[in-house]
Amino acid sequence: MAKTTYETTIGLEAHVQLATESKAFCADRNLFGQEPNRNISEVSLGYPGTLPVLNEQQVRYAVKLGMALGCQINQHSTFDRKNYFYADLPKGYQITQDENPICWGGALPLRLAPAAAPRSVQLHHIHMEEDAGKSIHATGEPFTKVDLNRAGTPLVEIVTEPDLQSAEEVDAFMTGMRRLVRWLDISDGNMQEGSLRCDVNISVRPEGQEAFGTRCEIKNMNSMKFARGAVEYEVERQIGLLEKGEKVIQQTRQYDPATGTTSALRSKENAHDYRYFPDPDLPPVVLDDNYLRDVRAEIGTLPWEAYGHLQEVFRLPASDASLLSEDRVEYETFLTYAAESGDVPGLAKIWLNRLNPWAAEHRISTAELPLGPEAMANFQELILAGDVAAAAATGKLLPSLLEAPGDAFQRAEELGLIQNSDVDFLTGIVDAVIAANPGKVTAYQKGKKGLIGFFMGEVMKRSKGAAEPKETKALLEAKLA
Repeated sequence: MAKTTYETTIGLEAHVQLATESKAFCADRNLFGQEPNRNISEVSLGYPGTLPVLNEQQVRYAVKLGMALGCQINQHSTFDRKNYFYADLPKGYQITQDENPICWGGALPLRLAPAAAPRSVQLHHIHMEEDAGKSIHATGEPFTKVDLNRAGTPLVEIVTEPDLQSAEEVDAFMTGMRRLVRWLDISDGNMQEGSLRCDVNISVRPEGQEAFGTRCEIKNMNSMKFARGAVEYEVERQIGLLEKGEKVIQQTRQYDPATGTTSALRSKENAHDYRYFPDPDLPPVVLDDNYLRDVRAEIGTLPWEAYGHLQEVFRLPASDASLLSEDRVEYETFLTYAAESGDVPGLAKIWLNRLNPWAAEHRISTAELPLGPEAMANFQELILAGDVAAAAATGKLLPSLLEAPGDAFQRAEELGLIQNSDVDFLTGIVDAVIAANPGKVTAYQKGKKGLIGFFMGEVMKRSKGAAEPKETKALLEAKLA
């Protein structure tokens, strides 16, 4: 009997904390890492008689994200109250958008392996809401600490369709979302700080079955590694139950990174359990066409467009294009240098292997490099013209120019890096090397052609690196024949 094969269906609810100065519905500071319970007020704590006031920047960031993802922007959205009890939810409800969110539809392109077919994850909607506080369960302590600094922090929640199929696609989606929110400058996307996290809904079904399987939700994945581990374990767990003839129970689960397993938290709630109702204190969010035009004008090139541009226009390999399209400022800075460069693929290698590490070491961005686009083009021209060997140029000349900018050719001369292709100069050194190594000459002439590398090395030593490699090799081969 053939073994049953299963297909996995995954939907995500990704939460993005927005980088506004204040919280979603009051003037409390929106800052991470502050002393516990300092960024709070009567409004964020839900004191009787206080009223929320909507943060306009939250709306703008939500609209910008929706436009970038190709969503339909809802020009008349509303807020609701989601009622539930947590110790770190001081108001006893969360202001969110249920029936009438800010964005509908849309899709996020995934950046998968180079050989993989292009793939996008379809979105159901994006809604605005506020975050809860944070419960701290300290090991060995008989109580839970509550920090309410995060309560009221503005969020957007991106809800996908059940459109993902593997841990790799979950990783690619969250990586792509982090790249996008940073690119748009609406969030720092730091998963370790909770700025970006996701709930993962997973189900499995026999291949060919039309109906979805029973789903389980794994809460608060704030690490790519943990999300992959949780998905992989949960898929195997559900398949194992079905193989034994048992049923998967719909429930909310948590992931334990120490054991690599998931465990049940509670039976899965449904929407009616939260008793949603329209928030009586917040009017609808009404956006006119002029507002939408203003926001759209701020977006510009998107990261997947930048990635494609680097490959199609400059013929960069996927790995280089991926790294250079991670950050908007770096991408735009690279384009200004590429406009002057005579060898853009070569510039990309220098950028990633030399300039980026140098900038990181000096705690500056590549937009602040001491060598401008024209100076870098002049530096590259020395390599392209064969005046300076590539290794010497990047290993010696470039660091010198970064520390003290100046004329590249003059600096190369000062450092003794200019290559010499003069026939008389090269002939004298080649003859001396051959005369000094008769045994190696005999071995080469008997068939050990790999010794050409030895002779090249000796010539380079005697010339102190000044011998032009191509001319030198041709001369050596002619004299050793």
